[in-house]
Amino acid sequence: MTFVAKPRVHHPKLPVNDLGLTRRDYEGPVSTLCAGCGHDSVSAAIVQACAELSLPPHKFAKISGIGCSSKTPSYFLSKSHGFNSVHGRMPSVATGANLANRELYCIGISGDGDTASIGLGQFAHIVRRRINMLYVVDNNGTYGLTKGQFSATNDKGSTSKKGQPNLYEPIDVVSLALQLGASFVARSFSGDKRQLVPLIKAGLMHKGFAFIDVISPCVAFNNHNGSTKSYDYVRGHSEAVMASDFFLPQDEITVDYDPGTSEEVRMPDGSMLRLHKLDDGFDVHDRVRALNYVQTHHSRGEVLTGLLYVDPNASDCHEILDTVQRPLNELDVAELCPGNDALQGINESFR
Repeated sequence: MTFVAKPRVHHPKLPVNDLGLTRRDYEGPVSTLCAGCGHDSVSAAIVQACAELSLPPHKFAKISGIGCSSKTPSYFLSKSHGFNSVHGRMPSVATGANLANRELYCIGISGDGDTASIGLGQFAHIVRRRINMLYVVDNNGTYGLTKGQFSATNDKGSTSKKGQPNLYEPIDVVSLALQLGASFVARSFSGDKRQLVPLIKAGLMHKGFAFIDVISPCVAFNNHNGSTKSYDYVRGHSEAVMASDFFLPQDEITVDYDPGTSEEVRMPDGSMLRLHKLDDGFDVHDRVRALNYVQTHHSRGEVLTGLLYVDPNASDCHEILDTVQRPLNELDVAELCPGNDALQGINESFR
């Protein structure tokens, strides 16, 4: 993969945070995603959130799987630790990283295919294990790297460019996170910066498993009528030596609307995405009501956004396992392997 570095020259009077760092210090190389991709807006929101929180970049572990979304950790926090894993297996690597060094801020970036298809089992277990991390799904309802097939989150009845309908019910990752016991659950839209940045800040500072599903339009494959999320049908069923495409740059899609109201957002293909923002009186501590609220609005064809649930008494995996306060990667051999007598004592405790 080729990375294009950003110019080192920048305005000498850029604002600095409490660490003396500018926003540029939280960025990465130039993105190679399609111009106007919603995923880049999510990356920009992460950059802004981390800079405004004055979090040191070297204290981050950013983990991803496979897909357009999983490329994005390359484009933010360039001075942090990073690992791009295999498809659907980001949760395993994130679990290991968090257990080894509990002092790192852990961000897992995934997609709707990486989480709701091949990685569905891994997603279920990282939620129930309460790994202390921020898990972000860039959700566009399509497999962008393989030319726009339906993903598992695509709505039933939505049609491809050639008119074929999606025959299956969608997997709602927000509902799954609520049912499986996530202690922080939110949904947002990549173009709603005013809402997304605070949610990312809250997720980063939350103790326990924080989950944010971000509806992130795919400008490359959202070019047909009849779709509630962007995608393109498998290209032509024709055999060719090489396929190439040219995508005109698209303007970033942004919205700004009041809590408790709905907003229709026009996609690049002319289709409409209908959003509904939670009202200020919503009880974010009621898991059952949150799940019912999500399903009720989904039945109306609305995408519910905002902070849906947070557990004020949340715990994480280290508390459950009663691990030592020092990061495991700092323990020496004598502490990790206390000897045969200690092992015998442990075995006896199970008799």
